[in-house]
Amino acid sequence: MHEFGLMQEVVRMAVEKAEEAGATRIHCIRLRIGRISGVVPEAMRFAHEVLIEDTLAAGSTLEIEEGPVRCWCAQCKATFKPEKTVFRCPVCGTISSDVRDGREMQIVNMEIS
Repeated sequence: MHEFGLMQEVVRMAVEKAEEAGATRIHCIRLRIGRISGVVPEAMRFAHEVLIEDTLAAGSTLEIEEGPVRCWCAQCKATFKPEKTVFRCPVCGTISSDVRDGREMQIVNMEIS
């Protein structure tokens, strides 16, 4: 389960930034996970619950938003959100392999005090 390692790094980074800001508690961590990132949100939630114990994030919530897939069509120079797993441009019908968004995992923000 690679989500455990990913969440371990998220918690480490969140605690580091909270300490730099002089915070004593993290209330919420918000992530954006791309739809085709290969990261399973439920596994991230489970890992979060385990990893926050005995840290500034103990008792915090984890909010996850799904990031959309966006592709670029070199043929007609259009950015588009594919509807299916075949990334076909809705303007010209060309299949695109140029995925611009959807694979990312980002810490969007967090609430601290």
